[in-house]
Amino acid sequence: MLMTPGPTRIPERVLLASHRVLHHRTPEFSDVLDETFDLIRPFFGAASADVLPVHATGRAAMEGAITNFFAPGDAVVACCNGSFGEMWAEFAESYGLDVRRVCEDWEHSVDPAVVEAALAGGGVRGVLCTHSDTSTAVLNPIAQIAAVARSHGSLILVDGISSVGGVPFSFDAWDLDFAVTSSQKCLMASPGLSFAVVGERAWQAVERSPFPKNYLSFGAIRSTLARDRAETPGTTPVSLVLQVREGLRMLTEEGLDHVFERHAEMAERVRTGTRALGFGLLGAGIHQRSPTLTALTVPDGVDAKEYRTKVRSGGVQIAVGLRSYGGSCVRLGHMGDIRMGDVDRTLEVMRSALP
Repeated sequence: MLMTPGPTRIPERVLLASHRVLHHRTPEFSDVLDETFDLIRPFFGAASADVLPVHATGRAAMEGAITNFFAPGDAVVACCNGSFGEMWAEFAESYGLDVRRVCEDWEHSVDPAVVEAALAGGGVRGVLCTHSDTSTAVLNPIAQIAAVARSHGSLILVDGISSVGGVPFSFDAWDLDFAVTSSQKCLMASPGLSFAVVGERAWQAVERSPFPKNYLSFGAIRSTLARDRAETPGTTPVSLVLQVREGLRMLTEEGLDHVFERHAEMAERVRTGTRALGFGLLGAGIHQRSPTLTALTVPDGVDAKEYRTKVRSGGVQIAVGLRSYGGSCVRLGHMGDIRMGDVDRTLEVMRSALP
């Protein structure tokens, strides 16, 4: 049983939805694209901003945000309290941006006051932040961070890859400029496709960006979607779109409020159950934790990598910590198709795997 923070388990109904071939330049497939965008909008909390399918995983869309919205030398503030916040900062540096890292302690939430201080001098073009970072299970306070960015005229870009579809997300209400998610997390589909939401301020930034834009040209994706029949540049990964559409149909049938409640209840069960087994929660300074996954410190005398192997021999796949936490942390994903029965089985296997 797959209990990792991604890829996540794919329901049979979603797999079956991709067991056919549609040509990507047909009215039938254009209808599939349109329905997919309509279904995903409520999970982004985006009523009218452009939804773009990017034919790659989420990190490609994150890199595309750098090349589409910025120029060499532009100053950006990067919230780096996790592996994926740091990754975005590294992308920006690789393109010659002036990256100003803040909140680099992985065991703390992003502090909006620290972001405010970093923006106080002016001249910062954008703020990069992860909503739910799968390295630590932090859920950063995006609404407050976005308000700070807006007050200084900076773009606010959000990685929602492990939150959109499992956690309330409000692109419009938070007044964001860019957000991204991926197929293989809460959307319950195979890896390889991401979706980006781009607001009007971000489109204005595209006009001044000098970087070459080819495969990751957001403008090209937007223009082909705007044709009489929606299309994407190049050959669309049809099977992935069909899977995502079916996954979104299932989540919509369940109801957004019920989906979010289910994720919150599973997170609470995992944290209560593992605490009883002697595990701790990673990061005493994390104020809010993601409902879609949990990062745990292992009990004294337990090596995380060896423990993961024992849990896997019991039929459950979990993940270890990233970077310096590889030997001391395990991570559990409880998102998408995972149900409370899966959580209970996982806790039992974890109990049996302890010394």
